[in-house]
Amino acid sequence: MRKITIAIDGYSSTGKSTVAKHLAKSLGYVYVDTGAMYRAVTLHALRNDYFGEGKNDVKTLINDLPKIDLEFIFNKESEFSEMYLNGENVEKEIRTLEVSDYVSPVAEIQEVRIKLVEMQQKMGEEKGIVMDGRDIGTVVFPDAELKIFMTASVSARATRRYKELLDRGEEVSYEEVLENVQTRDFIDSNREFSPLRKADDAIELDNSDMGLQEQFERLHGYVLRLIDKQ
Repeated sequence: MRKITIAIDGYSSTGKSTVAKHLAKSLGYVYVDTGAMYRAVTLHALRNDYFGEGKNDVKTLINDLPKIDLEFIFNKESEFSEMYLNGENVEKEIRTLEVSDYVSPVAEIQEVRIKLVEMQQKMGEEKGIVMDGRDIGTVVFPDAELKIFMTASVSARATRRYKELLDRGEEVSYEEVLENVQTRDFIDSNREFSPLRKADDAIELDNSDMGLQEQFERLHGYVLRLIDKQ
């Protein structure tokens, strides 16, 4: 069966990564969570006090980029790849609300995006990949055979994210999470370099009222129909 490139873009907390993981696993494809890459760079910035309360040291972060090594390593127990930052597994740390609060400002830095887009394009050279993020169908893989743009209401996304953080043991309020989602939407959609937007040839999927299984079946159906036509 001929392999294709699947690009999944969309707003934060639409569940892109979750459904993309399952889709890749069912197809035997490589899965890449580009959001994890931006989160890892953000974690590096926070750990070194480049970003934070009243801090915005973009220049030093840019100078650090050659020293930032990102790698996905497969976890046999979870059966999914996890994010490693300079040899350290940071999969849990990058999912905190603190990282979420700063990932969009870090991700809008042009030099950061150039470095990570180059890495992402190299990962997809052989096709047979499912990659999700904000600019996969528009910048990373503009020629991807299948492009999906996922969206959902702000309240639905905030509720999902809030429950996820509570399940991880974080002490957060729904209001904090809602504000974070709204702020990230604005920054992602209005940044000067590679803003979040739906590719002209992308299929839009509003999953406000859809469960994971229904989303998976919908996307899996798109893939099979596309491959059958080739």
